[in-house]
Amino acid sequence: MTTLLDVNGLKTQFFTQDGVVHAVNGVSFHVDEGETLGIVGESGCGKSVSVLSVMRLIPTPPGKIVGGEVWFEGRDLLKVDQEEIRSVRGNKIAMIFQDPMTSLNPVLTINQQVSEALQLHMGMNKEQARQRSIELLDMVNIPLAADRIDDYPHQFSGGMRQRVMIAMALSCNPQLLVADEPTTALDVTIQAQIIDLVKKLRDEIGMAIVWITHDLGIVAGLADRVVVMYAGYIIESASCKDVYGDPRHPYTLGLLGSIPRLDEVRKEKLTPIDGLPPDLIEPGPSCPFAPRCRFHKELELQRCLEEMPPLEPVGPGHKIACWVDVKSSSPR
Repeated sequence: MTTLLDVNGLKTQFFTQDGVVHAVNGVSFHVDEGETLGIVGESGCGKSVSVLSVMRLIPTPPGKIVGGEVWFEGRDLLKVDQEEIRSVRGNKIAMIFQDPMTSLNPVLTINQQVSEALQLHMGMNKEQARQRSIELLDMVNIPLAADRIDDYPHQFSGGMRQRVMIAMALSCNPQLLVADEPTTALDVTIQAQIIDLVKKLRDEIGMAIVWITHDLGIVAGLADRVVVMYAGYIIESASCKDVYGDPRHPYTLGLLGSIPRLDEVRKEKLTPIDGLPPDLIEPGPSCPFAPRCRFHKELELQRCLEEMPPLEPVGPGHKIACWVDVKSSSPR
């Protein structure tokens, strides 16, 4: 498959009064055409900052992209000028943000907000953009779209606002859609509807998707490949089947062990991950998961405290950053 987006060694830091926050520490991943990539991990692990860096939406100051490359259509997006990156954002790479209430402008109608990208990127006049906006609202299953096009965001429910955000993101037929935890603020029933809608539109349009979430249950039926992040690092990368069927990093095992199941495969209690996430201000050279890792405690591996393991292959298309073989509970 042809690679659409190629991220190499991306580093993003935030310069605060308390010190430098190392939010993203040299992450590398790629997205192929038509592929769905899931990025998972707990809050604060660098998922959202990574994709915001890709789109150059990091607030500066205090944030700064300090290293790496982001290749898209033969150009490094971190080196193009502001005019060129604006021609990519919302046009070729679109984004659905986490909270639709704060993402939509409360004083502008839905028509004004959906039409803006159509007029800017597609060269439509106001009437053409209005008709296309109605078609888009119909496409994301908003009832009576023609009657509701001039309503304001507060007149829509949370699920309907998120559908509007999806319509805005798809308005210019993007090659890549970035969804940053788009179902977090919604109830479970609406979550399922939004996920089904995105899958249907993905199959119809043929776009690639990067889906960011802390919920492994969501990406199970959505993603082709999964990237697991922890403390600003990618610690496991594999196909969806391998992440769920053959997890090789202790943190991934911990995440899967904390998911409730409805079948009879696991009858024991859910297993929490002990400890707290690390402080990202001036982190040390050790593996950031070592203080919480039961394998490190059992094996008493000094190397875990001295050196961050590189992301290395353990099988076809399967990489982990760990000094331990979890299958044999022995050092690698």
